[in-house]
Amino acid sequence: MSTHPTDHTLGDLWDQVTGTQAAPPGWLVLTTGCAALLAVLARPIWHVARNAVTIAHEGGHGLAALATNRKLAGIRLHSDTSGLTLSYGRPTGPGMVLTAAAGYTAPALLGLGCAALLAADRITLLLWLAIALLLALLVRIRNAFGLFTVLLAGGAFFLVSWFGTAQIQAGFAYLGCWFLLFGAVRPVLELQHQRRIGWARDSDADQLARLTHVPALAWVAVFLLTALASLALGASWLLQPL
Repeated sequence: MSTHPTDHTLGDLWDQVTGTQAAPPGWLVLTTGCAALLAVLARPIWHVARNAVTIAHEGGHGLAALATNRKLAGIRLHSDTSGLTLSYGRPTGPGMVLTAAAGYTAPALLGLGCAALLAADRITLLLWLAIALLLALLVRIRNAFGLFTVLLAGGAFFLVSWFGTAQIQAGFAYLGCWFLLFGAVRPVLELQHQRRIGWARDSDADQLARLTHVPALAWVAVFLLTALASLALGASWLLQPL
């Protein structure tokens, strides 16, 4: 977009949201990718930025619960970057399996979806879809820190999409996409480390093992393969124009 949304009518804004935008310069794509990788690798930054991955993780649980006709009681996000999604329904069966499996796969698949939109030059659409998803998540949050975190994320997306220049919007969208793709990998590695030292006996992988009789390590492998495959494919789409 060449001008701010406030300079246009609602019809013009709709055209911008549903239309395409100019592809950003290659240096911006590479710079945001490196910044996202640094945010994942640097422990002090990761400790804060990981909240974005937790939002996607718990949102994945919640969406899967609703999609499988389970009753979603609420979602909590904690200051230590952990989260909890409570749903009610059959304690076994496909619905429970899908709900449990959706958490660690959600950030990677969401990042892949973002990469597909960016590859199609749908930068504005990505930003507004993110706002819509965060609003949908907001009504399911059941604790103060969770409300603050989701409102902060939604506010950032709104401010960038409404007031940001085309280059700022592109940089923000690419940074978020890269971060989801890179950030989906580290929690899986952390999960296995915690399992190995006995700190995660009730993890998603262990719950899935009890539900399916497939070893928890196999589920960790599924999570990791999903994250790595999404990263490889998403990166190829983002870097294709370079």
